[in-house]
Amino acid sequence: MTIPAQFDAKTIENKWYDYWMKNNYFHSEPDHRTPYTIVIPPPNVTGVLHMGHMLNNTIQDVLIRRARLKGFNACWVPGTDHASIATEAKVVAKLKAEGINKNDLTREEFLAHAWEWTDKYGGVILDQLKKLGASCDWERTKFTMDPDMSASVIKSFVDLYNKGLIYRGYRMVNWDPEAKTTLSDEEVIYEEQQGKLFFLKYKIEGSEDFLTIATTRPETIFGDTAICINPNDERFTHLKGKKAIVPICGRIIPIIEDEYVDVEFGTGCLKVTPAHDMNDKTLGEKHNLEIVDIFNEDATLNSFGLHYQGKDRFVVRTEIAKELEEIGALAKTEIHLNKVGTSERTKAVIEPRLSDQWFLKMEDLVKPAIQSVLVDGDIKLHPKRFENTYAHWLNNIRDWNISRQLWWGQQIPAYYYGDGKEDFVVAENIEEALVLAKERTNNQQLTTDNLKQDVDALDTWFSSWLWPMSVFGGIMDPESADYKYYYPTNDLVTGPDILFFWVARMIIAGYEYAGEKPFTNVYLTGLVRDKQRRKMSKSLGNSPDPLDLIEKFGADGVRVGLLLSASAGNDIMFDEELCNQGKAFSNKIWNAFKLIKGWEVSETIPQPESSKVAIEWYEAKLQQTLVDIEDNFEKYRISDSLMAIYKLVWDDFCSWFLEMIKPAYQQPIDKATFDKAIEMLESNLKLLHPFMPFLTEEIWHLIADRIPEEALIVSTWPELKPFNANLISDFESTIEVISGIRTIRKDKNIPFKDAIELKAINSENLSTYFDSIVTKLGNISVFEYVSAKVDGALSFRVKSNEYFIPISGGNIDVEAEIAKLTAELVYTQGFLKSVQAKLSNEKFVAGAPEKVLANEKQKEADALAKIATIEQSIAGLK
Repeated sequence: MTIPAQFDAKTIENKWYDYWMKNNYFHSEPDHRTPYTIVIPPPNVTGVLHMGHMLNNTIQDVLIRRARLKGFNACWVPGTDHASIATEAKVVAKLKAEGINKNDLTREEFLAHAWEWTDKYGGVILDQLKKLGASCDWERTKFTMDPDMSASVIKSFVDLYNKGLIYRGYRMVNWDPEAKTTLSDEEVIYEEQQGKLFFLKYKIEGSEDFLTIATTRPETIFGDTAICINPNDERFTHLKGKKAIVPICGRIIPIIEDEYVDVEFGTGCLKVTPAHDMNDKTLGEKHNLEIVDIFNEDATLNSFGLHYQGKDRFVVRTEIAKELEEIGALAKTEIHLNKVGTSERTKAVIEPRLSDQWFLKMEDLVKPAIQSVLVDGDIKLHPKRFENTYAHWLNNIRDWNISRQLWWGQQIPAYYYGDGKEDFVVAENIEEALVLAKERTNNQQLTTDNLKQDVDALDTWFSSWLWPMSVFGGIMDPESADYKYYYPTNDLVTGPDILFFWVARMIIAGYEYAGEKPFTNVYLTGLVRDKQRRKMSKSLGNSPDPLDLIEKFGADGVRVGLLLSASAGNDIMFDEELCNQGKAFSNKIWNAFKLIKGWEVSETIPQPESSKVAIEWYEAKLQQTLVDIEDNFEKYRISDSLMAIYKLVWDDFCSWFLEMIKPAYQQPIDKATFDKAIEMLESNLKLLHPFMPFLTEEIWHLIADRIPEEALIVSTWPELKPFNANLISDFESTIEVISGIRTIRKDKNIPFKDAIELKAINSENLSTYFDSIVTKLGNISVFEYVSAKVDGALSFRVKSNEYFIPISGGNIDVEAEIAKLTAELVYTQGFLKSVQAKLSNEKFVAGAPEKVLANEKQKEADALAKIATIEQSIAGLK
């Protein structure tokens, strides 16, 4: 079999992914094995692969491939989320470009366009994940708007409603004027923005006096229905019971009293706009104030805005300030730093708005989720520090606004049979709704034509919180074989930004519907940032295209590059050089394999002692690394696991083991050693496979012809066995001896082909087990232990042991060597003098920390030992 000179990632990636798919290795069905299950955090259906997806899905693939090798029935469920706000916005924009207004369409017509968009662009990201090597069970791919998934959501809504947990309420909500929908509190991002504070003058009715009130939103004066003062504020005692006039619109409003007003803040009084501020609404209800809503759904002003009707709120803010100034109602303006709520999805500034919405009561639902994570530890967050964030969210939870003013999504299963707000029934379909409506009204003449379904859709998160259950049919059929086998799942890999939106809510749903946790471990990845610590984004232009990286460095190289720097929960400072490092590692492994396969093998020559020793050492080293790898995986330190394997392969296998067993130039290798080398290589490939699936599968099949059942992807993870730890520590001293020999060869220009003698005084009583390795790697003709120093020899120390290389055959210029050693001696003596001066300084010794003092004493001891060695070397040369 011809082995290509270069590792061609592009060719083998397509070859092996097709092979894995053809042989159905990714698919899982319930059987006798222990299941290991991961559900993918479903990306937006219209999304494309970005660096965050790359990291997140690489980690999931590492976990799933390792589980497969460890004999678990590994199942990784892929899928996409319908992402109601984001997708509807894209469809609306597409229609607008075609000259079609959404409002001119029926719901069915719009949904036809939405499905057409989804069918055309949806799922691209899943195909892109295949380029990365993701071994998902593609036969189980789910979409949150699949019929069975939607049925699960509707069934859940009806169940929660019947339990009294879902209710309809007229509440102040967060309104996104761009998406024209309400948002939950958690979907609002508060950003500090610099704006203006406007000081407005309200005239007191029947007098020339006025009140000055500070506001950041002068455009909302059209909705003012009171001015509030603190009853204890002596400055405004004379205004009690009086009325004020709102500038421009001339509305006469009462001056009310409430201790809610902070006398120290602003001017000490405030304008009350119950329709457009949460706190003002509370005041309005308490004092029975009128509610005046001044905004349209797109945040333009309605007829209450008088001559500003139809204009955008921010345009009005600028124009009304000018008008207020002209009529003498603007006292002054100041620069003001303010926290402004913005939509997580559209980035639009949120408007508080009174609206009829559907809410889910959270107070009791949340209790098991708090208990399982923060008390019992049944679910573990990695890193643990995110428990604080989790606790903050759940201990301060409010009822969940689950309705959205959108058409793309699961339509709320409430059916109205009358004009009143309470004239509705909730059912899974219109037929069941009709039965309930007849019972409620005692009107058997009702038909489905008399029923009108609520026009709103459910929040996307209300769909995805069921994900670990619904993908296995658990909501519709709790007795299904898949659900009983695969649920609860094992590990969840996701970003901390959706710890509350998705993770906490899945935990809540798990306990509510299954009575148990949805997963055991949550691995929270960091954000991928550039070298300047900026978050990668399209707008900044600092995010590389993941597919371009794969094209340039190979999927394995990109996976390694990402993971080497990706510790749990910490942001990743991404640099393309990391991918280049991953590519270099691929080439290193490839070249090591080529080296081994390039050796001629002899079945007749005996196995050298040095090879026996090398094999025993490497087996111990591999087992020690395996212990570290298992420990790191257990603690979800995935990058540390990869680094342990990286060092094992690059340093221990390639740099040392292969050098120890390598046959002499143009000489064959004995079969026993060759077979062991292949065995060790195969063990390395198994450890590497979860991280570098393509390269490892290619080499695995180049080693030997294998049938599909023998493919690497379904082989077995190396078994933990007892090992001799002393071998590993003893070899560290051996490395120092070999380095000492190589240093002398390099400094004295002694070619490696020239064999040299080595003599040693073993005063440290170091193990002699690796002497055959020293002899081979140092090209030593004679290696013997002596009791006295060797005259006329170059020397070096390892611990207390002295090693001597006798000078012969004019290998070096003795006079030049003595001069060089003398110069080194003078320098070291000077260094010793400076250290001893410090140690003789009583003030320094008394004030220095213990660690610093110990360090200086060690420097003194090292200098004394080095001086003794140099002096002995000079004496030996004379």
